[in-house]
Amino acid sequence: MSESSAIAEYLDELSPGHKKLYPQDLQQRARARQLQAWLRSDLLVVRKERPFDLVYFGRKNTALSDDAQAAVERLFFVADHLLEEGAEHLFGDWSIADTDLAIMLNRLVANGDPVPARLEAYVRRQWDRDSVRAWMDIERKAPAIA
Repeated sequence: MSESSAIAEYLDELSPGHKKLYPQDLQQRARARQLQAWLRSDLLVVRKERPFDLVYFGRKNTALSDDAQAAVERLFFVADHLLEEGAEHLFGDWSIADTDLAIMLNRLVANGDPVPARLEAYVRRQWDRDSVRAWMDIERKAPAIA
């Protein structure tokens, strides 16, 4: 398998009795999967203009295009509505959808793009998870500049 959502779902089903990656409630689990698919398919312009490697290797000194800015506004709208006021996670307890959303938002935070304070605080909380810190500590090589 090569698609991260499929891998996460496989691991979730493979490991009964372990901490689950997805919410146990059927409706919340479907919403988490919907969010993951949306983050991967409808925000491609943001992913192109704010590639995740900038989180490791520094900012891009370019403004977002109008299309990317419109996609960012949709991202903020969805994130703001899914994340209840004062909540630490999207669906009560942590799920893999929290990490996926935080990754997308952190493309903007790490670049210094304006992000609503509440969503930036959410990213920081997700980034403070032991598992995420361990993942960020993996040594990586900067991509070749074309």
